Amino acid sequence: MPVNLNGVTAPLDSADPHTNALDWLRSRGLTGAKEGCAEGECGACSVLVRRPSGDRSTWTAINACLIPALSLDGQDVVTSEGLGTPDDLHPVQQEMAVRGGSQCGYCTPGFVCSMAAEYYREDRHADPAPATGDDGEHGPNGFDLHALSGNLCRCTGYRPIRDAAYALDSPAADDEFAARLAEPAPPAVATRVTAAGAEFVRPESLAEAVRLLADTPEAQLVAGATDWGVGVNLMRARAPRIIAIDRLPELRMLHVDDDAVMIGAALTLSEIEAQLDGRIPLLAKLFPQFASRLIRNGATLGGNLGTGSPIGDSPPVLLALESEVVLTGPGGQRTVPLADYFTGYRQSVRAADEIITALRVPLPLAAHTAFHKIAKRRFDDISSVAVAFAIDLQDGVVSRAAIGLGGVAATPLRARRTEEILVGAPWTSETIEIAARSLTAEGTPMADHRASSDYRRAMLGTSLPKFFAQFEQEAEPA
Repeated sequence: MPVNLNGVTAPLDSADPHTNALDWLRSRGLTGAKEGCAEGECGACSVLVRRPSGDRSTWTAINACLIPALSLDGQDVVTSEGLGTPDDLHPVQQEMAVRGGSQCGYCTPGFVCSMAAEYYREDRHADPAPATGDDGEHGPNGFDLHALSGNLCRCTGYRPIRDAAYALDSPAADDEFAARLAEPAPPAVATRVTAAGAEFVRPESLAEAVRLLADTPEAQLVAGATDWGVGVNLMRARAPRIIAIDRLPELRMLHVDDDAVMIGAALTLSEIEAQLDGRIPLLAKLFPQFASRLIRNGATLGGNLGTGSPIGDSPPVLLALESEVVLTGPGGQRTVPLADYFTGYRQSVRAADEIITALRVPLPLAAHTAFHKIAKRRFDDISSVAVAFAIDLQDGVVSRAAIGLGGVAATPLRARRTEEILVGAPWTSETIEIAARSLTAEGTPMADHRASSDYRRAMLGTSLPKFFAQFEQEAEPA
């Protein structure tokens, strides 16, 4: 059970099923990666893993504190120590040093790994800032600052870090890390380890995964582990069996047909974003607001739905898209409308022995969409309220309306009453005013530390007029 760690074969023998990758790396003396939050918010634990990208590969930054160390079996991993040495700094480390991007240094190795992933992004130079100057999110070298949205620093004020990112040129012709991207990523390795009273299994196929889950219904399915890893770290969650499904081919497809888009449940959000390339505009609006790039590099739609959380960011969007969930179990495969999937707080129709294998988004898509996330921070935050709209108009009349809501009930839900008011009504400010009053009454908002129930209702009431105003502004002739 070896890992290619910084170019050297390293055994995973010291890791048990609940040891995360960060603790395993630090046990080997690689202490550049740190634990800051243990829940994927600070990025101090960021490392690089070589992941598939067509017939090539890509360096992907991930939160090492969240994933099981055993999931790295057979993989190619680079930490900040592996990028360069004090006598031979990597270009990212060099720019961070000369531009004052590091002060106390605690977060610096994580920043370096996230920055290196963006440094090696194949199409980086296709995304430069506008000719008029820095757009605030992309540098003149195409560096996307969203790549650092999951890394926090309390010392520098971020300006020197941004300067270092924007100063990076292209990798040199003899750059060994760039050269490795021309090769396919290491394949997933079937793994089975029993230790510390638990078992970690990476099955070879979906059929094997279904059998394992049927044998142990209390087993934990793991893909990106961005939710479960938090439970392990902060709440000492322990499952008797962990089944890694993140690399199962059956869960990693994306097909666009005449009547639907099928999205594999184990594709990461970053992979979906890249493969769709804006094909589903409402999802394109969701991705930049979903946590951080570090989280999106691991998180999956299947995992987001599997937790059943009422404040997940993807369910309102998928509800507005009128999506369906594909479930596979010992009895075969079935498809359930997402609007019928949630049955209670963190509960769903998915049986204990079923796996979410895909999401089906029916076509054609609605012409007019929006996603409003109300949170205390612009990025990397949990929403207080999330609202997604998908509207079609015909001759100035609403012919189709689907509205998904999150954070206002025990489950994500469709705003059915408001949809009924809109469909067949003229798309006017008078209709919007009536529908907005209805939207305010949808759900059963509660008060908690993120927002009061009154605030949540108020945000529902303002979301539709905001969407209408944005629509009218976009419709105005230039």
